[in-house]
Amino acid sequence: MSVTLRPTQALRLWQQVALSEVEAGRPDLSMRQMAILLTVYLDPPPHTVRGLAARLGVTKPVITRALDTMGAMKLLTRRRDETDRRNVLVGRTVEGALYVERFGDVIIAAARELPL
Repeated sequence: MSVTLRPTQALRLWQQVALSEVEAGRPDLSMRQMAILLTVYLDPPPHTVRGLAARLGVTKPVITRALDTMGAMKLLTRRRDETDRRNVLVGRTVEGALYVERFGDVIIAAARELPL
């Protein structure tokens, strides 16, 4: 499936999704937090703090701070890798999976409302 949007349409879609999330009182995730969340849920595991830092081009402490926030929201989990204790594995949760799926639904609904 291919979707063609003009830049203003793409921005309008992004605006509608953001407004929908704010109006619904959903958790405020930064762009970085959303990038981490979507990477963990859309890319095949395993995911590590080190790997996420490399993927996003940031430091491990930056990832750790984002994971602290998302862990408190129960969107992701962290645990030591038992086979290599230097690694911290980042895992999915039921709450996080539901959040990502619902977010996808919001994007689809907003896209359907775009003027042609």
